[in-house]
Amino acid sequence: MDIMLIFVFVIAAFLGLELIAKVPSQLHTPLMSGTNAISGITVVGAISVAAVAAKQFGQTKLGLILGFIAIVFATINVVGGYLVTDRMLGMFRKKRTQARGQSK
Repeated sequence: MDIMLIFVFVIAAFLGLELIAKVPSQLHTPLMSGTNAISGITVVGAISVAAVAAKQFGQTKLGLILGFIAIVFATINVVGGYLVTDRMLGMFRKKRTQARGQSK
């Protein structure tokens, strides 16, 4: 069972890397913007994993620590995605000082 999980992890990592490498750079931000909501599912999954680890492996702290790390990394991924998307969209907004200067 453990070998199968490692195999799925390796294949998922490889496919993710290959798919992202083939996306043109102009599409990275729109794709990231669209997948931020889907990335939120990762946070829910990490919370579920941490809860199962706490329930099943209460004697060992390794599962709980790994679950907590998964929650932290998933949250950083989602928040970072929203920040980058907001910054990218800010590049397309008109600046208020320029708009006021042109109207005078």
